[in-house]
Amino acid sequence: MCTVTVRTGMTVRAGVTERRVVTVRIGELACRTGTTPRLLRYYEEQGLITPSREPNGYRDYDERLVARVEHIRGLLGAGMSTRLIHLILPCLNRPDSIFVDDVAPETVALLEEELARMDSRIECLTKNRDAIATYLGAVTAAGR
Repeated sequence: MCTVTVRTGMTVRAGVTERRVVTVRIGELACRTGTTPRLLRYYEEQGLITPSREPNGYRDYDERLVARVEHIRGLLGAGMSTRLIHLILPCLNRPDSIFVDDVAPETVALLEEELARMDSRIECLTKNRDAIATYLGAVTAAGR
């Protein structure tokens, strides 16, 4: 069970619009995302997330990073490397939309390789799932 204490920090001005930045500490973000503080520091080292720093050196994480960390975890769970995630994450910043600006040919090649690898993995998982379903059906039919 997580106990989360959120803090409202500075007011950020963007043009005429103001918003209060809601921040959480590393342990709170870890709890809310099901990760560990160590893993969050690793994501920071890889350039996947960027916390602000308080004068005492403590990390403050924007509350909106909860969704980003969950997205990173999903991509890692799909077998993507942090290197590839780092390349494509800026294109996925807005929910439910993908934008593309001057994608390097090397990035396209990496994504094509990753897609082929995922397709292969899906095919293998599907075969294994079907085999388990067949076996389970036989066991159930035998009254086990």
